[in-house]
Amino acid sequence: MGPGDLKQVISSLVPTDENIVVGFEKSEDAAVYKINENEAIVQTLDFITPVVDDPYLYGQIAAANSLSDVFAMGAEVKTAMNIVGFDRCNIPKEALGEILRGGNDKIKECGGVLLGGHTIESPEMYYGLSVTGIIHPDKVLRNNSAKAGDVLVLTKPLGMGVLTTAIKRDLLDSDTMNEAVKIMAALNHKTSQIMREFRVSACTDITGFGLLGHAMESCNDDISLNIHANEVPMLEVAKQKANEKIIPGGTIKNRKYLEEMIDFKNEIDFATKTLLFDAQTSGGLLVSIHKEDAKNFLSKIEDETFGYAKIIGEVIPKKDKAIIVE
Repeated sequence: MGPGDLKQVISSLVPTDENIVVGFEKSEDAAVYKINENEAIVQTLDFITPVVDDPYLYGQIAAANSLSDVFAMGAEVKTAMNIVGFDRCNIPKEALGEILRGGNDKIKECGGVLLGGHTIESPEMYYGLSVTGIIHPDKVLRNNSAKAGDVLVLTKPLGMGVLTTAIKRDLLDSDTMNEAVKIMAALNHKTSQIMREFRVSACTDITGFGLLGHAMESCNDDISLNIHANEVPMLEVAKQKANEKIIPGGTIKNRKYLEEMIDFKNEIDFATKTLLFDAQTSGGLLVSIHKEDAKNFLSKIEDETFGYAKIIGEVIPKKDKAIIVE
């Protein structure tokens, strides 16, 4: 579902409870509920249809995608439960075992434990997780609390929506596919742990609404985000495929909904602009960090992000539009 439709559907659902630290009214990455003065639980769920043919790799990517929201809040994963729609007519049960094994390996990688789940028969395969994390109530990182003067760091390259569409059409060579899988299956866990060492004012992960969609959700009444299009990490092969019009429906919806809300200062080529809206699977973190800390942060996360992480812009005082791209 596109960002505009989703906002309309949930607009009337307003949670009221004194222990809610973060609800869903501000389009945050996960919900946070205080259980005592020192502990709060972080809850999220997500699932996706297959993006690759290999069931084990699909399980890893889907799990990494689901777990990411907890990391974006600055929290640690504690438990997870499987969410499965299984197409038994077209997929052997052995493949389901591999999907679940891939997901469980990612849960264990970040110190979590799988506690079960729920499976239904479905005409379309999907898999993901319901995840519970834990954090101190005063240490929650929100998506919309960035401070003017901070810089913006993106930790994974864009283009996964375009590339997974190309994979489904059998239009990628094995080396490119392996690179895309490596990026999508990589957890944001250690990057999240490292960012807590620095003066980070806000964080969100980039998934279905694309970089510009999630950036829009990260703005508030006091700030705008200035993004330098040429500094945003993008996979070149994804730009090539975008120029060939291999573009997922989610990316098209994002662009249709958001484009008029954004101030594009310069002429931006078609492929670059497409990837700025591209619907990501298991994307990176968008981190608002103190300018003086950014270089050291990038150095510490270089291995975790395969060298893709870059400063892509800055947080500025409020302008006429929430997002400026130049």
